Amino acid sequence: MTTLMEVSPRDGLQNEAKPISTPQKLALIEKALAAGVRRIEVTSFVHPKKVPQLADAEALCAALGPRPGVSLTGLVMNLRGVERALATEVIDDIGMVIPASDAFAQRNQGMSVAAACDEALRVFERAAQAGRSYQLTIAVAFGCPFAGTTPLEHCVALAERFADAGLREFALADTIGVAAPREVTAAFSAVRGVLGSATPLRAHFHNTRGLGIANALTARDLGVETLDASIGGIGGCPFAPGATGNIATEELLYALERMGEGLPVSLAAILEAAELVEAALERPLPSLVYRAGLAPEGEVTGSAS
Repeated sequence: MTTLMEVSPRDGLQNEAKPISTPQKLALIEKALAAGVRRIEVTSFVHPKKVPQLADAEALCAALGPRPGVSLTGLVMNLRGVERALATEVIDDIGMVIPASDAFAQRNQGMSVAAACDEALRVFERAAQAGRSYQLTIAVAFGCPFAGTTPLEHCVALAERFADAGLREFALADTIGVAAPREVTAAFSAVRGVLGSATPLRAHFHNTRGLGIANALTARDLGVETLDASIGGIGGCPFAPGATGNIATEELLYALERMGEGLPVSLAAILEAAELVEAALERPLPSLVYRAGLAPEGEVTGSAS
């Protein structure tokens, strides 16, 4: 069954200029949990000067506290970050990102892809010592704002490098929203061929060019176990010029429900959470389902033009 990873508290908010308070973030997470979400990317343990919006990582985790039955992910970029995450005793899953492009790696992490791989292995070893799960996301897996289209072999090489690393899952991220469904099929089929069934896959799509939901459904049809989404469709990478929001959680849920394959997450409750997000950001959300609302009860499937 498909699993939802809610990323609005971290990836959704990280690029927002308007400061969002710790209580506001906590309220968003509580709303998501109440809706039935069981995996949440809570925050990132990065230097506050790089991502000021997430400078309250420890304070947010302290306010949140342990949540039995829920998996809380913290993104890290190095050993210092993983030590901070482990010290919270709330983060049970360590996330790491490696770009598929050296140009992006230098701007995002200040190192080459090769160096980022070495650092990731050190981070994973430390997480394993602490008894935490860990997972890897390949950023700019389909295209890079500085280097153009990402060759598929770059993602395959990274899958090969981490095939025996004990990952909870391996994810491909369309950081700048350039992919189309056939590219999604090719990429996930290729990395599945390397990783086999032992390592679950996750997909992270942005809706920059309107294909985010189509890409997510394509990945799901390929057997990708987990899909990232963000309440309200907010998000974007500070180091990727022009990258707009993640696919909206409510749009993904709506699509699956209309297909008769809904997840155990309340769409109505997620829409209430989107209201919270809109009020906090003080601007309209990009989510079309949020703006249009749910389809009327008893609406006939089909059209009359």
